[in-house]
Amino acid sequence: MSTLLQINSSLFSDHGNSSALSNEFVQNWLAKHPGGKVVVRDLAKNPIPHLDSTVVTAFFTPAESRTAEQQALVDFSDSLIAELNSADAVVIGVPLYNFGVPSTLKAYFDQLGRAGVTFKYTETGPVGLLNDKPVHIIAARGGIYAGSPADTQTGFINSFLSFIGLKSVQYIYAEGLNMGDDSKAKALSKAREQIEVSAAA
Repeated sequence: MSTLLQINSSLFSDHGNSSALSNEFVQNWLAKHPGGKVVVRDLAKNPIPHLDSTVVTAFFTPAESRTAEQQALVDFSDSLIAELNSADAVVIGVPLYNFGVPSTLKAYFDQLGRAGVTFKYTETGPVGLLNDKPVHIIAARGGIYAGSPADTQTGFINSFLSFIGLKSVQYIYAEGLNMGDDSKAKALSKAREQIEVSAAA
């Protein structure tokens, strides 16, 4: 049975454009993968604490020396990594907030970036340790940014995911959503066409 991990990062949860498109991706994926399982992680409904010194210290403390509190912090990160690693495909709904990814998504990524767990350094550079799989990024934006210097999301997401071993990343952009009704309708229509194709893969 195939498993799809859905991660929504809109502050508006299911009411955000990126989440709505992500939900449509899930419905298309289920139609093409009868009996498939969908695991949903909504970062607005269940936000992940931002990284702090207590968490980082727990990560770098040897297992045999951790306190119960430190072990609980590590266990939480381990559960997120296992959830991602066991999925066969991933879809992430990503709105553009002030030229960057939502802080909730950054907090999620920070829990995944673990030396010796999701990546390691070698003499020839870093190597990702997670199993590669299709990762579909649905990027919803009020303006038009793809391919321009203002699009800081794409490079950041690519760099991070590749760093931990996820290199098969595909983007579906829905841009110009706040540039009038006609622009929004065209952008959503194009995104839905791409979603139908990508979800069938």
